[in-house]
Amino acid sequence: MASLLFTPGFISVFDNASPSKEFRWLASVFCGIIMCKIVYDITATVSFLCFKGYGNLSYAKKVEWNNRGFSTFHAIVVAFSSLYLLLLSDLFKEDYDELIINRTSAVSETILGISLGYFFTDLAMIIWQYPALGGLEYVLHHGLSMYSIILALISGQAQIYILMVLFSECTTPFVNLRWYLDVAGQKNSTLYVFNGIALFLGWLIARVILFIYLFIHMAIYFDQVKQVFPLGFYCLLTVSPVLFAMNSFWFWKIAKGLIKTLSKARHTQ
Repeated sequence: MASLLFTPGFISVFDNASPSKEFRWLASVFCGIIMCKIVYDITATVSFLCFKGYGNLSYAKKVEWNNRGFSTFHAIVVAFSSLYLLLLSDLFKEDYDELIINRTSAVSETILGISLGYFFTDLAMIIWQYPALGGLEYVLHHGLSMYSIILALISGQAQIYILMVLFSECTTPFVNLRWYLDVAGQKNSTLYVFNGIALFLGWLIARVILFIYLFIHMAIYFDQVKQVFPLGFYCLLTVSPVLFAMNSFWFWKIAKGLIKTLSKARHTQ
């Protein structure tokens, strides 16, 4: 395994990184951690003032409530940023001479660093409160995400695929809203039903269909994918399918939950 990581290509990329670039990496990770702390505290304050039931929640529920606040904020930031970099910016346009697998920018590196700071913070809280905030599947998901982001950030390679995966975070606000409504006793509300439908459609598009497109894109550009340093190459071939399998399993559970919710809503009419 060490021989895969310490290849000449990977070492040269790391050694040639300028001090300003390394500072930007560290600063963006630190900003991601601070972002989580600030939004965590804001969520607690706003919820206490605006939601009467917040004060009656147990300590564990309050921690999860606040945790989902910065989870939602991170998801919105990285989803819009990834969408901009992938579709609206010139970074991955076809008419560039540089290989698409090697394209990077200060903005993409900053977004990856911020996201890395989030995953680090959230994973630390999951372990601290284990298993209240999530079981082994969340530890695996966050661990694989951090592992992939670190490789892409340091090497400057395969960032297009990392950004595709980060865009799938756009489903997180629907997941969190579903939890909030459940805790608030609103499982029978119209908003809960509509949010469930939005979660189903969003998950289908962003975490199932998008991953299929990612695999097709990798197959089309496989001559470039093979030029990624060995550990990064094998990471693309293994981590992405594992995440896709996890997303498919969760999609099956979401579909079952939606069918149950719609059936219950139909019987109450």
